[in-house]
Amino acid sequence: MNAVKRLTGKVSVVTGGGSGFGAEICRRFAAEGANVVVVDIQPDRGATLAREIGAVSVEADVATDAGAQRMITAAVERYGRVDVMINNAGMPQSPASIVETSEQDFDRLMAVNVKAVFLAAKYAVPIMRTAGGGVILNTVSVAAIRPRPNLSAYNASKGAALTLTKSLAIELAPKKIRVNAICPGPGDTPMLATFVGGDSDAHRAAFLSTIPLGRLCTPADVASAMVFLASDDASFITGAVLEVDGGRCI
Repeated sequence: MNAVKRLTGKVSVVTGGGSGFGAEICRRFAAEGANVVVVDIQPDRGATLAREIGAVSVEADVATDAGAQRMITAAVERYGRVDVMINNAGMPQSPASIVETSEQDFDRLMAVNVKAVFLAAKYAVPIMRTAGGGVILNTVSVAAIRPRPNLSAYNASKGAALTLTKSLAIELAPKKIRVNAICPGPGDTPMLATFVGGDSDAHRAAFLSTIPLGRLCTPADVASAMVFLASDDASFITGAVLEVDGGRCI
């Protein structure tokens, strides 16, 4: 527990909060004094974590208008405002050539990885604007900066999320709403096996060989970056892209 809590009282909504990066973000924000709303499409997962850290859980498909409205309404009804909106929910893509990628898969990737960010902003921004400011943080990916082959739909979705982050940053700056992106490198989460086409030592070794610091990105790495960008220590940072990738993008 930190002696000085950097997020005391800040109402923080975290999508995809029930597992992986999202779960650790929720834990860290709660430890830093935030009031956390855990949003997950799987209600049991979100509720279990919420009980663990003393948070509120909301079941929602954040790629839908109804889901986005539900999570913001729940936060406002419980806490009266939204200070930090963390768009962490994401969908991976199994390696496939562009000709093998279905229209359905492409549409779902764009919905979860891009449309959800748009919808969250649509409903969170009016609340933040009324309160005099806020923070939006988007979990993007190094795929937006350094695309890999056979992940074209995923790369495109993350590239769009990165541009949306910068667009929102410049649009919302006059309203004192900061918008930044975290770009994790290959992460030690359940999604990794999907990206690398298997869950073997050989698959992991291939990814590790591309990371100068020699290890995978952990949920704690991402959570630490999120805490900083959500805090007042980052009050002059907006439109930034923070690569949490162990040097992979160099």
